[in-house]
Amino acid sequence: MGAGKTTVARELGLPAVDSDDLVEASSGKPIPEIFGEEGEVAFRALEEQAIVLALGGGAVTSAGVRDALGDTLTVWLDVDVDTCWERVRDSGRPLAQDEAEFRRLFEERRRLYAEVADVVARDVHDVVLAVAGVHVERGAVKRLGELVPGDGAVALVSDPQVAGIHGMDAQLALGTRLAETHELPPGEEAKTLAAADRLWQELRLDRSGTIVALGGGCTTDAAGFVAATYLRGVEWTPVPTSLVAQVDAAIGGKTAIDLPQGKNLVGAFHWPARTVVDPALLETLPEQQRLEGMAEVVKAGLLAGESFWELPDDELVRRSIAFKAAICLRDPDERGERTLLNLGHTFAHALEAAAGYEGLTHGRAVALGLLAALRLSGRDTGVVEEVLRPEPARVDRERAWEAMKRDKKARGGVPRLVLLGADGPEAGVELPEAEIRRELDRLIA
Repeated sequence: MGAGKTTVARELGLPAVDSDDLVEASSGKPIPEIFGEEGEVAFRALEEQAIVLALGGGAVTSAGVRDALGDTLTVWLDVDVDTCWERVRDSGRPLAQDEAEFRRLFEERRRLYAEVADVVARDVHDVVLAVAGVHVERGAVKRLGELVPGDGAVALVSDPQVAGIHGMDAQLALGTRLAETHELPPGEEAKTLAAADRLWQELRLDRSGTIVALGGGCTTDAAGFVAATYLRGVEWTPVPTSLVAQVDAAIGGKTAIDLPQGKNLVGAFHWPARTVVDPALLETLPEQQRLEGMAEVVKAGLLAGESFWELPDDELVRRSIAFKAAICLRDPDERGERTLLNLGHTFAHALEAAAGYEGLTHGRAVALGLLAALRLSGRDTGVVEEVLRPEPARVDRERAWEAMKRDKKARGGVPRLVLLGADGPEAGVELPEAEIRRELDRLIA
């Protein structure tokens, strides 16, 4: 009690049920009255019958509840006893009347919490990661055999460069589960129909198999799309090796390949069985590739209203992922709030398409897109210019404009933008064509 479970459930923005509310509704009595008239044993019997998301602190003292949690993702929000006591000492809770007894209960229950917990969380961000199936840990790539769910065969998909750096570690970690290895071309060439077709034809997995995508955002996008469509869908686990993939591309289950007319025009929503993020892999990144990922970090920070880009690497990755994952959990098919994650991307995708996906990287395009979005929002562009240092793109203006009108968020050829309003991010904003074209032109050399 007092760990903050109910508060975390509310902050997730997901439908939540508290066992205390269910017990009070089913019994017609407030919790203190049940304890006073019938005792804790009677209360636990009522609690055992509840369908629970936010379990009462003592629920796991019931063997029935512990058994019921066997097939359920159970997260232990582990908070120190001093914090818990300060939160509940004046709450009137029946088991929080005496500090010494409260501390005894805390120590007694910790063993049970550890017994039932699948994940131990420090805060709401860890809870989000657990619910989204994202595992963030230094050295995680060497534990892939344990972390990839299931017991079927694994097909490891990577590109030649990543395979040369991290492929052996991944193969050794997967051990006897590794049945086949495949390579996709580097960069956006991986996200072509030809590359996807070649992988479809090479795969030999059955429906119990799992595709493990080891690489950057292009690899995870393409391998995830192949997983979504091969045998009408097999499980997949992205293991992102670049910053842009760790904080963005591999999170949330969006998979896609490109068409000549635009980026990500063919794809599917296919949530990973698990996403394994190893921040230690970022240590091998050249500075330019790190800058690519920082564009997505800055985007997330602008949307969240927090300076994620100033955090140390491990926390920068954890917080950026948790922010995006929470939105994706609330809107998995991008029918509402998730469109906010496209801040700057309408301009970025248009520039990439105009460049023919050559010579202009995704991160550089996003940095330029953020400049345009901030200008149209009437916001200061300093953080983008200082952290990302974008330079104008050398692309054809008309081709960029045509790609922008064909963006998947456009309606009737009219671009719809994500901007930062006075009360926060706003999606589906339509502006006069002249204003949008003016800002697009400012991004082009």
